[in-house]
Amino acid sequence: MSIDPTFVQSGKEPITWPEELAYPRINVAPDFQVVPDWPNRPAEFYWEAISGVWVDERDRVWLYTRGTPAIQVYSAEGDFLFSWLADSTGGAHHLKMDAEGRVWLADLETHTVRKYTRDGELLLTLGTPGESGADERHLFAPTDMAFASNGDIFVSDGYGNARVVHYDRDGNYLKSWGSLGTGDEEFSLPHAIAIDSRDRIYVADRNNVRIQVFDTAGTLLESRANVIVPWGFWVSENDDLWVCGSTPMHWTDDPVYRGFPLGCPPKDQVLMRFDREGRVLQTWSAPKGRDGEERPGELNWVHALAFDSKGALYLGEVVGNRLQKFVPKTI
Repeated sequence: MSIDPTFVQSGKEPITWPEELAYPRINVAPDFQVVPDWPNRPAEFYWEAISGVWVDERDRVWLYTRGTPAIQVYSAEGDFLFSWLADSTGGAHHLKMDAEGRVWLADLETHTVRKYTRDGELLLTLGTPGESGADERHLFAPTDMAFASNGDIFVSDGYGNARVVHYDRDGNYLKSWGSLGTGDEEFSLPHAIAIDSRDRIYVADRNNVRIQVFDTAGTLLESRANVIVPWGFWVSENDDLWVCGSTPMHWTDDPVYRGFPLGCPPKDQVLMRFDREGRVLQTWSAPKGRDGEERPGELNWVHALAFDSKGALYLGEVVGNRLQKFVPKTI
């Protein structure tokens, strides 16, 4: 028998416990473990911030980096497949593929969202390259894009503007909504955007510590506030919304980060999974790595996430400068 000192109360008999309690040692919480040394990156390639991640229908992993080349593609096993966009700017943000398998890139520095073939041929540009603005022809540091079932395009615009911009499938401007603020239908850094199979639009209203949900007309349907500082989205086949970021926090008083968005630096690193009705189904966290000393399995400013068909999780970091692969933990 042993005595747990936390149960000793003054003037009372201590509670005694058997040496080993008969709790069922069964792990019921889902967990992930890192795959060390993934991927096999070519030695001549340079990784900086890994801001965008996507997994295609063949489980090929696409990354968008502020290093060179900007687009790199790897197999699920980590073998390098191909790359393009060697002369990209340092404004790489989120990466998506549409229903036709076209590659879309949001670029903060050029104030554009661009559509490419999988071979890197430019097909369409939204915004005016090199010019910022808030009218029908301009964007201002756009962050992400998503696609409705009819092919319409929605852009979170972004660091410079506080709005969502709606285009038709051919890139013709239709409308926009939102302004800077903390009220309903206002934004403070719409940092990511996603659309589910019901055409519900999710906007990562990062500085406001919430996810706002709209229909395609721009009508606010719900707000999921004070559960996560959202940085990136992934929508599963059954419309579960995965979000990466950090737990809610206040603006920092650290002069080093004055002028940065909320969550810089993040106090922790967390992922959350919501069902289509907004209920939280799962929370998972990883240790936050120290700048320049990150170890496998730690995260440092996690920015983007994607899953493959086997349940493997890919996470891109903008300070850790890494793309890491995690697999479901079975032991």
